[in-house]
Amino acid sequence: MKNKDVKKMVRENYAKIAVTDGSCCAGSSCCSGANSAAAISKNVGYKEDELKTVPDGANLGLGCGNPVALASLKKGETVLDLGAGAGFDCFLAARRVGENGKVIGIDMTPEMVEKARANAKNGNYDNVEFRLGEIEDLPVKDNSVDVVISNCVINLSPDKEKVFKEAFRALKPGGRLMVSDLVLVKDLPDKIKKSVEAYVGCIAGAIDKDEYMEFIKTAGFEEIKVIDQTGYPADALFESLKDAEDAIASIKVSAVKNA
Repeated sequence: MKNKDVKKMVRENYAKIAVTDGSCCAGSSCCSGANSAAAISKNVGYKEDELKTVPDGANLGLGCGNPVALASLKKGETVLDLGAGAGFDCFLAARRVGENGKVIGIDMTPEMVEKARANAKNGNYDNVEFRLGEIEDLPVKDNSVDVVISNCVINLSPDKEKVFKEAFRALKPGGRLMVSDLVLVKDLPDKIKKSVEAYVGCIAGAIDKDEYMEFIKTAGFEEIKVIDQTGYPADALFESLKDAEDAIASIKVSAVKNA
């Protein structure tokens, strides 16, 4: 599948999610009951009080971890969220950096950006800004942010190496990268690699863990650490993905720009 086709497919499906308040499994049975957005978020590391502090509609259950909890954000810092969606992590980060800090959310889907901006207005988040753009070509200045976070989005990019290079460019010297994402610990069957449902569900776009880590290193980052790694129940989320059992892992990675 060509890069432009991947982006078109992802953009269209996430636009549908924004409009319907669905999750990444929009249209499937995983979007209800025990797999509601709130339940999914709790399972990947969010606390009950965090879920209650954000505006209604900000949490769409799209994450696979909680990068804000790991980022050790400080008052006054500027945070950049790659693939901000409806703004969930941005709003959590905004409370940590305070009124003198700033959070910038980037998303390539106009409907998501519109939804996030409405959520920010409804929640009176004056220190949060949402920009339309692609994470492979970030609409931010060089050396302008203290922390880059991302939650289950980089795996959707067809050019992950460029994403990490862009994150490195945007960070100030001494800046920190903190991402939660999905990687492969064994190969996926071809039928799943080609599945639209699997790609939008953050499965088919995942790459080998070692390759993923190497992209972070070649971008220039140092002190790269896998803070946590757990299995990801792809087979439980999508009946058609039973062959993906044990192939996907959710990892939380930190790194520093020392240059």
